[in-house]
Amino acid sequence: MKRWAFALATALYGISAGAVEQTVQNDSLGNGDTGVLVYGFASNEAAASWLTSPCAGTLRAVQVFWRSPSGTQAQEIHDSVTVYRAGTFPNPGAQAAVVDGPILSDGVVNEWRYLDENNTIPLAVSLAANEQFVVSFQFLTPPLTNSGPTVVRDTNGIQSGRNALLANIGGTFMWFDSAALGLTGDWVIRGVVDCPVGPQTADLVVGMNTTPLAYTPGGPLVYTITVANTGPSAAAATVVDIFPTSYANVSWICQVTGGATCTASGNGNITQNISLPLGGVATYTVSGTVAPGTTGSLTNTATAVVGSPVTDPVSGNNTATAALQADTDRIFDDNFEP
Repeated sequence: MKRWAFALATALYGISAGAVEQTVQNDSLGNGDTGVLVYGFASNEAAASWLTSPCAGTLRAVQVFWRSPSGTQAQEIHDSVTVYRAGTFPNPGAQAAVVDGPILSDGVVNEWRYLDENNTIPLAVSLAANEQFVVSFQFLTPPLTNSGPTVVRDTNGIQSGRNALLANIGGTFMWFDSAALGLTGDWVIRGVVDCPVGPQTADLVVGMNTTPLAYTPGGPLVYTITVANTGPSAAAATVVDIFPTSYANVSWICQVTGGATCTASGNGNITQNISLPLGGVATYTVSGTVAPGTTGSLTNTATAVVGSPVTDPVSGNNTATAALQADTDRIFDDNFEP
């Protein structure tokens, strides 16, 4: 499958502003981010996202980002956008709803809230909290390679068990794990779930480990910090880690799963706003050097706090601390001590 890279500059239109609606996605694509156009599909082949409902609610809309290299091609009609119950990945379960003959506009996130062209039969699929469901986009005709619009993936890695592809193999249509076929990003195929009105809570859990387990003055030290949202609601959060003064030359990268978003990299202290859907995880890998002459305990603490109107029902697991001692017992490092 040939791919074109581009920057997403258009507004993501069609996303409801209702406070109880939550857009469920695996991809991390936002305005200004780089995405990739994926070609090589044949007629009736499909791309599908395996998504997780943030609440016991109702799926009200499905979305597909549709893009050509120019972003200015004419509208197209394709086979369908189908919602399935989760089966056994990569094979979807029972069909729950289908939008036949969807019309797609180039360069935007297309959204469908009705099952018919007259906008009279609303999309309404009941979902349990944490239930997996599948949104699949099926081509009617192959996308025109190098010039026509097609589906899009993000560029920050592919999540396991979240992206599938229906391919025609010798006349037989079969579902595959997209990663096994060479895809290296998550499909920009999403759902919009209507969650009941009421208090919204999200339990954030922060973890931290270090490499090595004891520090050496003048030596390297890596912190791995994870911030996970165990739900039940999605949340915006602020992550703060003010590193000890004896930890120098600090740089970090942030990687996400479960549809979370964060700033990809930075230097020095971490004071970042991130987005965490239910099940989303942001992982910071921090590299630095312990200052020569450092003695005693080297202590570092990371904290994550949810933003209003969401509250965290368990505040005791929002902070993680690593207190390291100097690795001074070097004579026995070969593990041959009696």
